[in-house]
Amino acid sequence: MSERSLLDHPLAQLTVVRFREFLREPEALFWVFVFPILLTAGLGIAFRNRPADVIPIVTPSADLARALRTGRGLDVRQLPAAEAEEQLRSGKAALEVTAAPPGAIFRYDDTNPEGRTARMLADAAIQRSAGRADPVRSVDSLVREPGSRYIDFVVPGLLGMNLMGSAIWGMGFAIVDARRKNLMKRLVATPMPRRYYLASFMLSRLVLLVVEVAAVLGFATLAFGVPLRGPLAVLAGMCVLGSMSFCALGLLIASRVRTLEAASGLMNAAMMPMWVLSGVFFSSTRFPDAVQPFIRALPLTAAIDALRANMLQGAGVAQVAPEAAVLAVWIVVCFSLALKLFRWK
Repeated sequence: MSERSLLDHPLAQLTVVRFREFLREPEALFWVFVFPILLTAGLGIAFRNRPADVIPIVTPSADLARALRTGRGLDVRQLPAAEAEEQLRSGKAALEVTAAPPGAIFRYDDTNPEGRTARMLADAAIQRSAGRADPVRSVDSLVREPGSRYIDFVVPGLLGMNLMGSAIWGMGFAIVDARRKNLMKRLVATPMPRRYYLASFMLSRLVLLVVEVAAVLGFATLAFGVPLRGPLAVLAGMCVLGSMSFCALGLLIASRVRTLEAASGLMNAAMMPMWVLSGVFFSSTRFPDAVQPFIRALPLTAAIDALRANMLQGAGVAQVAPEAAVLAVWIVVCFSLALKLFRWK
């Protein structure tokens, strides 16, 4: 088959139309390519490697101030009693230490992790200044290398979130808008097989996926040294599986909807729980054990867990097989339901 005849094929023509529709929307270009890079840059700068933070504490006692300054990780301020209390009350200090011969009183909020840490550091400084000797010698060995930083943790989450958003929004809005404008009704009246119309969305999505993933990971690797430790073929495969699962979900959402408002509401309802639960910005293990099976069954959780395992731990096919199976189930179930329920007009 010649190159010309390939371009004249209905599927090729429909795929070209998908690209033209996408390129004519500056907002889509921004949210798919520019926004994830800006978000990665912002989080990378905010959580870049820097000296450990010191915790501000206050005390009205000069003796206690001298003892506390012998400890590490504390910013000790000696203030009058009233001002010290105000600093604690307003959150400008995590701990107030007052003298209570023969010891000291620690005033802090025990629900604040910074307050609990300050209390332990302050107590250790006071005890050592009073002559306490540690029976067991300990040495700190600090680890600051690619793979252990927050930016390394969050980039796979941002990539998974971007795969989900671009696939669901791109699939859902395009189909609903075409239905609303009666474009699909006209296409159905032509000799073109209906399956070509839906397949064109898949093909255009796969091509855009290459650029999307390359842009995000390329920037993260060059700007922040985010590691890619696993096989790139496995990484590419998980990106394709993740994108196809979200495309299938977007197709299911848009299968019968007639208005953009309804489509927007349904897509937000589907994506919002995954934004919160699937571990984009923090580990999903923070949620109670009772909801962990539900969280593990979400496609975004499976995609992010597989991407993190591959990029940070060097996981291969065998290690990401459970996540791949979850995504495959979403693809089969959502596509099957969508094709059964799909309405052309």
